[in-house]
Amino acid sequence: MSRFKVSKFRHTEARPPRREAWITDIRAGTTSSCGNHIKSSCSLIAFNSDRTGVLGIVPLEGQGENKRHVTHLGCHSDLITDLDFSPFDDFLLATGSADRTMKLWRLPASGQALPPGPGLVLGPEDTRVEVLQFHPTVDGILVSTAGTAVKVWDVAKQQPLTELAAHRDLVQGAVWSRDGALVSTTCKDKQLRIFDPRAKPEASQSTQAHENSKDGRLVWTGTQEHLVSTGFNQMREREVKLWDTRHFSSALTSLTLDTSPGSLMPLLDPDSGLLVLAVTQCLLENVLRGAALVPRRALAVMGCEVLRVLQLTDTAIVPISFHVPRKAVEFYEDLFPDTAGCVPASEPHSWWAGSNLQVQKVSLNPTCQPHPSFTSHLVPPTEPSPDAVQPAKLPTGNKDPSEGFSSPPSSLISPSTPSSLEPSLSSTSGIGTSPSQRSLQSLLGPSSKFRHAQGTILHRDSHITNLKGLNLTTPGESDGFCANQLRVAVPLLSSGGQVAVLELQKPGRLPDTALPTLQNGTAVTDLAWDPFDPHRLAVAGEDARIRLWRVPPDGLVEVLTTPEAVLTGHTEKIYSLRFHPLAADLLASSSYDLTIRIWDLQAGVERLKLQGHRDQIFGLAWSPNGQQLASVCKDGCLRVYEPRSSPEPLQEGPGPEGARGARIVWVCDGHCLLVSGFDSRSERQLLLYSAKALAGGPLAVLGLDVAPSTLLPNYDPDTSLVLLTGKGDTRVFLYELLPEAPFFLECNSFTSPDPHKGFVLLPKTECDVREVEFARCLRLRQTSLEPVAFRLPRVRKEFFQDDVFPDTAMSWEPVLSAKDWLGGANGQPQLLSLQPPDMTPVSQAPREAPVRRAPSSALYLEEKSDQQKKEELLSAMVAKLGNREDPLPQDSFEGVDEDEWD
Repeated sequence: MSRFKVSKFRHTEARPPRREAWITDIRAGTTSSCGNHIKSSCSLIAFNSDRTGVLGIVPLEGQGENKRHVTHLGCHSDLITDLDFSPFDDFLLATGSADRTMKLWRLPASGQALPPGPGLVLGPEDTRVEVLQFHPTVDGILVSTAGTAVKVWDVAKQQPLTELAAHRDLVQGAVWSRDGALVSTTCKDKQLRIFDPRAKPEASQSTQAHENSKDGRLVWTGTQEHLVSTGFNQMREREVKLWDTRHFSSALTSLTLDTSPGSLMPLLDPDSGLLVLAVTQCLLENVLRGAALVPRRALAVMGCEVLRVLQLTDTAIVPISFHVPRKAVEFYEDLFPDTAGCVPASEPHSWWAGSNLQVQKVSLNPTCQPHPSFTSHLVPPTEPSPDAVQPAKLPTGNKDPSEGFSSPPSSLISPSTPSSLEPSLSSTSGIGTSPSQRSLQSLLGPSSKFRHAQGTILHRDSHITNLKGLNLTTPGESDGFCANQLRVAVPLLSSGGQVAVLELQKPGRLPDTALPTLQNGTAVTDLAWDPFDPHRLAVAGEDARIRLWRVPPDGLVEVLTTPEAVLTGHTEKIYSLRFHPLAADLLASSSYDLTIRIWDLQAGVERLKLQGHRDQIFGLAWSPNGQQLASVCKDGCLRVYEPRSSPEPLQEGPGPEGARGARIVWVCDGHCLLVSGFDSRSERQLLLYSAKALAGGPLAVLGLDVAPSTLLPNYDPDTSLVLLTGKGDTRVFLYELLPEAPFFLECNSFTSPDPHKGFVLLPKTECDVREVEFARCLRLRQTSLEPVAFRLPRVRKEFFQDDVFPDTAMSWEPVLSAKDWLGGANGQPQLLSLQPPDMTPVSQAPREAPVRRAPSSALYLEEKSDQQKKEELLSAMVAKLGNREDPLPQDSFEGVDEDEWD
C-alpha cells in the first residue's frame, strides 16, 4: 500500500506577504559566488550588500509597528563570498571573503551598536574562500573551502584540524551531514565526494555528480544515508539528483527542470523533509540574488507555518511563508516534531576523539517554552562595566544612544575601531564642553570633535574631466600624482615618461587632442612640487636621475623637453622625493642603492648621504622642524637620522611585520611617528611610535582591513587628523591622533562610488572656512580629477570656528636657505590666521539664551469648560468664513445708463 502513501504537506500553500511586510531600503550585492548571499538565525538576518565587503544586518522580526532598521557591518576588504550563523548562538556569525580570510563576529541584539572588529580571524588562505559552514552538533568546528583546499577548523585554536585531499579543481560546496560525522563536497571536476574527516583526509566515496562543471550545490537530508545535489547536465539544463550513500555509484532519481543560467539553491528542512529549490524567478518578478530558510524554532507554529523562505532581491528581502491549512488554531505534533535544540552536544576535542553525541531535541509547542539558551565562548559577548551602563539611562530623545560619544553616527561600522586600547579621560572635544558632556566623556572615554566629519565631492563644475592615458603603474612608494595650490602633475602612460601639468584654476573638460607635457625621457617613479616655488617640479626617473622642471606662470602651452637642472648621484632607480619643510632648495631622495641623499638645488649638487639601510626603503619623511629625517624599510626597521650630525641612524626600532609596503609621517607636533603597513597576515595596520623611543616598539597598533594597496597617510598638523586610503580603494579613513591613550579617535570615513587612483591633501589655505571646511583633497579617477571637501557640521556657522582653525603654518614661505640649514641653523615657520576680517570667533560669540521649543505643559494641562470650547469653535469657523458685512465684489462694479441698452 506504500504506493498510495500521500504527504501530509501536500496541501501546503505559499503565502507571499503584503509589501508592508517586506524588508525594504536595501541594496543587495550582485557579484556571483558559491554562497547563498543571505542567512538567518532565530533573531537576525545577514545579507550581502552592494558595498564590497559589507553585510547588511536586520532583525528577523519587527518590533511592533516600527520599521525594521538595516545596519551595515564592514567585514572584509573584498567581496564576501559566504556567511553562516552558528546553529547554537543566534548572534555568532562567520564570514568568508575573497580577501582569503574568515572572520567570526559577535553581533549585538536589536538597538545596540555593531561590533568594532571581528572576534576571531582564520587564515589567510592561498586563494579566496568560497564556502564555510558551522558544525551541526559541536560549537567551535567549521568547514571551509578555498580553491582546491577543504579544511576542518578548530575555531578556538584558530588552526585546521585536517585538510581534505583529492580535489583537482575548484571546490564549489562543502556541507556537513546532519549528525556531523561526514562532509560531502562538490567540485568543478564534476565529482561528488564524501569524507570522514576524523578517519582519513582522503575521500571514502566519490562519483560523478553532474555532467556540466557549472556551479553545483549540495544539501543532506535528515538522515546520513541521503543527500541532494543540484547542477547542470550536458545540455545545460538544470537538474536535481537524490543520492544514497549506500549505493553511491548512481543517483536514486533525478529531475530535469529548465535551461535557465541561474544556479539552483537547495533549501531543505530536515524535520519535515520539504525541499525548496530557489530559482531565478520564485513567486516574484524580481531577480533573486539569494535565499535562506528561517530556523524552525522561529516559525509561527500556531499558524501552521511549516517553512519560511527569505528571498533576497536587489532592493528588498521578501519573506515567503508556507502554511498547511488546518481548521483549528492549535499545535499539531504531526506537522512539528521535536527539533534540534540550541545546546551543543559535545566539545571540539571530544568530537575529534570520536564522540558522536547528538544535539538534544526540543519541542516546538509554545507551552513547552522557553528552551535552554546557549552563548558561544568562541567570541564572548562584551560585558559593559557598571559605569558604562549608566549613560544608557539618560534621556536621549529619538537619537541613537551612541551619537555624540566615541562612535561615529554612520551605520557603516568599520573593523578598524580600536578595541584593545585603554580609554583616556582627557577631553578633546573642543571649546564649550558642557558639564554633562564632560561627565559622559569621563565614563566613555574621549571622542573626537571631528567624529561627525562629512566628506563631499564638490560640484562637477570644479572637476577636470576627459583625462586620457594616465599612468596607473607608478611604484607603490609614490602617491601617483602631486598637487599644490595652483597645479596638478600627473604621469602619463605615453613613452618617454611624459608628465601632464593641469591648472586647478581652469576646471572643465580637457580637449581631445594631446596635451602639452614635460618630456622626462624615462619612466617616472615619483614627483613633487617645490613648496616654496609653485612653478618648480621635481621628477624622479628609473634612470637614477632627478629632473627639475620650470613650469611657466600661465601654465604649459607647449611641450617642454629640457629640464631646468638634472641631479645625478644615485646609482639605482629612485623611490621617492621629499622637499625640506622649512629650508628652500633642499630635497631628499631615496633609491634602490639603499641610500638617502640630500641635494642643494641651488648649486645642483649632493650635500649629504645617509646610510644604514639593508633593504628597500619604503618611505621617508622630514620632521616638522626640519632637523630630523625618518625612514621605514623592508628590513623591518624604522630609522631616525640627524642628517647634519651623522650619516648613520640616530635611532632604530621595529617596524611593521609585513614586507609588502609601508609609509611614514611625523604627527603630534613631531613627538610621534605614524607608520602605515601590513602585519604578518597581510592585514593593513597603523603603528604609532614615540619619536624619542623607537627601540621600545609602537605605543599603539590599530588593525584596519585586508587589502593589497599600502595606505597613504595625509596628515593635517592643525587638526591632528590623518586621512588614509590606498590606490584602488573606495574608502578614506579618518582618525584624530593623540600622543596618549587611546591614541586613535575614529571619525566618519568617506566612501566614494568608484575606486580612486590617488588621493592628496591640498594646502590649508584652499579650505572654505565659512563652510567649516577643515580639509580639501584631490581625488584622481580613471578619467577625471575631483576635489573632495571635508566639512564639520556646526550650528553657528556665521562665526569663525577658531577651535577648528588654529593659526596655520605658512608652508609656502621658507624660513631658511639651504646654506643656512646646512650650516646648522634652525628656525620656526611663521603662522597665519585663517579668520576672515568680517567674522567673529565663535569663542567670543555671545551665548544664546535657551529657547523653549515646545509649548508649556500648562497649556495642555489646563481644563476648558464646554462653553469655552464652543466659543473657540465658533470663532474658528467665523475666521474661515470671513466678515459677512464686507461688501461683495459685484457691489463695486459700475453700471451703464438706461439709454445705452437701446
